[in-house]
Amino acid sequence: QTLSLPVVVIVHGSQDNNATATVLWDNAFAEPGRVPFAVPDKVQWPQLCEALNMKFKAEVQSSRGLTKENLVFLAQKLFNSTSSHLEDYSSTTVSWSQFNRENLPGRNYTFWQWFDGVMEVLKKHLKPHWNDGAILGFVNKQQAHDLLINKPDGTFLLRFSDSEIGGITIAWKFDSCESERMFWNLMPFTTRDFSIRSLADRLGDLSYLIYVFPDRPKDEVFSKYYTPVLCEST
Repeated sequence: QTLSLPVVVIVHGSQDNNATATVLWDNAFAEPGRVPFAVPDKVQWPQLCEALNMKFKAEVQSSRGLTKENLVFLAQKLFNSTSSHLEDYSSTTVSWSQFNRENLPGRNYTFWQWFDGVMEVLKKHLKPHWNDGAILGFVNKQQAHDLLINKPDGTFLLRFSDSEIGGITIAWKFDSCESERMFWNLMPFTTRDFSIRSLADRLGDLSYLIYVFPDRPKDEVFSKYYTPVLCEST
């Protein structure tokens, strides 16, 4: 008797996200020789890290996977924790409900929905910039502030939005005599926005963005992706 890989039948595209989560959990954690459809309800966080990293690299089609720092960020998000040491999560378990049934604290989406949104926008619109190391991605607003605080004016970083699934936002430092505020965050851009105008072109439009964190000139990183300006014939 031969068993196939797991298959999930959906009746609407809106169910695709949940179906993908079900298949990933089954592929990663089903026991050999198990009773069909029997999967553990809880797994160790390091096991989930490995599964997420494999899925991330396959989905985004990138050799740049999830770093230790990225995994700490994901653990903080999933467990609503402040610990910045990956080892602190080594014996922590994750339930299926935490993964894709319960909304994250203060949000209207699950952990998996957020993570899947990140992969989707990278795959469709941002893969070259992720591969170039231009997108830091997995940092929150406070971490962005801490990274930028000692940088020159005009230094910016790109991070995945906490409020918008599949959104990416620009955080930058600009010390103006007209305002006491030094740090700024743009409204998140999404797949819909990038279908109209690319990330590179949007960054090129913003003259106050000068250096990609930590210290790379913006045009050095993004100019090869700018859409050429067509000269009108006279």
